Amino acid sequence: MSLLRSSARLLPQPSDYRELPSSWPRDVLAGVTVGIVALPLALAFAISSGVEPAAGLVTAVVAGFVAAVFGGSHVQVSGPTGAMVVVLAPIAALHGAGAIPVVALMAGVLVVLAGLLRLGRTVAFIPWPVIEGFTLGIATIIFLQQVPSALGSTPGPSRNAVVSALQSVAGVQPKALVWSLAVVALVAATMLLVPRVSDRIPGSIVAIVLAALLVQWLDLPLARIGELPDSLPMPSLPALSPQLVGDLLGPAVAVAALAAIESLLSARVAAGLSDSGVYDGDRELVGQGLASLAAGLFGGMPATGAIARTAVNIRSGARTRLAAATHALVLAGVVYLAADVVGSIPMVALAGVLMVTAVRMVDLETARNVVRASRPDAAVFGLTALVTVSFDLIVAVGIGIAATAFFSLRALSRLAEVHREPLPVAAQPGDERIALLRLDGPLFFSGGDRILAAVEQTDEVNVVIIRMSQLRFLDSSGARVLAELVTVLERRGITVLVKGIQPRHQKLAARGGVVGSLRHRDHLFERMDAAVEHARSHVARALAGTDVVVRR
Repeated sequence: MSLLRSSARLLPQPSDYRELPSSWPRDVLAGVTVGIVALPLALAFAISSGVEPAAGLVTAVVAGFVAAVFGGSHVQVSGPTGAMVVVLAPIAALHGAGAIPVVALMAGVLVVLAGLLRLGRTVAFIPWPVIEGFTLGIATIIFLQQVPSALGSTPGPSRNAVVSALQSVAGVQPKALVWSLAVVALVAATMLLVPRVSDRIPGSIVAIVLAALLVQWLDLPLARIGELPDSLPMPSLPALSPQLVGDLLGPAVAVAALAAIESLLSARVAAGLSDSGVYDGDRELVGQGLASLAAGLFGGMPATGAIARTAVNIRSGARTRLAAATHALVLAGVVYLAADVVGSIPMVALAGVLMVTAVRMVDLETARNVVRASRPDAAVFGLTALVTVSFDLIVAVGIGIAATAFFSLRALSRLAEVHREPLPVAAQPGDERIALLRLDGPLFFSGGDRILAAVEQTDEVNVVIIRMSQLRFLDSSGARVLAELVTVLERRGITVLVKGIQPRHQKLAARGGVVGSLRHRDHLFERMDAAVEHARSHVARALAGTDVVVRR
């Protein structure tokens, strides 16, 4: 019963539309606005991924609608995204455009499974510098991918965006270069200036209209989008074979991981920007997985939550899922009513839109704050961005998380401190030969050198009392380090007593060898006065045997 109840939480609920009676006018207006903004992006992301522009429109329509209904955020807008382009372009280049719907299906299944396995909170484990470095890397790749179009050339043969952009310079034709750069400049200027006039006017649409009119009026020799379908295709399974599925398994895992991460990040950002309610991470994964599955059946691309379009949706007044669903219907209307007009848009205009979009993805103030936060944060930020551009998105996230863990553990290990304290009893002759060391903070695989250094700084010590009652954390590695130190001290003729092992640390201390390394079981104490009394007895015997204690 509890399993059914928890699974039901992942399905659409009547409460999703609680505000609809009062918010529907704002939702519809927001949906229309986002649909207009999403049109050029859907086309541009499809072309940059190596598939037909129609695949981008289909994905925006089908996946956008399915995610709106089944997703875990009330205001999230889904569709093709720039981050996904970075992963899909190499897949299309290696396996052909027909592999993209197959990857969408495979990745969709994996993302749905992630939601059913309750992995929706995993995004909380991705550190802030990794997210910002990841975003900078993606923006850089998207920008570089548009360089060949902006130069009026063709992409180079390399699958690396930096190398391909450099290779494309060799194919530049002077006449095409001038007009391509002129159109890109027109698009960029329009997108930057229009919001200053009114933030309600979508600058990307105005820019594309002006570019299309200029190219048509001057009859410039620039490539157009070309023919688009005037209706949505019927759903069908793409051509599958065991060989193809096997070849695409690795890429599908990468696409699924990216789709999950980007969708959850976008939903988390949306929850911070809007007061329409919190998001359900598990349901968001299920919804995004179903969206990619649906897009794949219609010949589209894998879909994710889109941060930029979601932000536009919220700023336009969206309160319920009707806004995102309306955005999908607006794009469907474009397919059925304006396919010929859209097909005449010059490709270089879309390149200009993506270049501006890539620049806007990077928040300079946020990046500056990350770099200034600390040296480790700056290092993780730069490393994640560099690996993203140079190698792979998912590898970059993994390396960024690993680097953050390294710096965090190093900082945590520095919290482990060793203090030599005076004995908390009335002083007696010979007490100077007893060293009371208090362990503070965490002790895992570091800190042992500090204990040894504290002992090395003492002269003529016969007994060391290690006080563990203030130790906040101990793991098996820390217990093993402590056991080895006890062994070293005992071999040098220094008796080690341990006082105050906390109940939560007793099993680790025993299994890690701390107890076994002591000379006797009765060298464990719960009370300090008993430990001091026992230490004094050892000192008395040592002084009775020799006038000068030689440390061994």
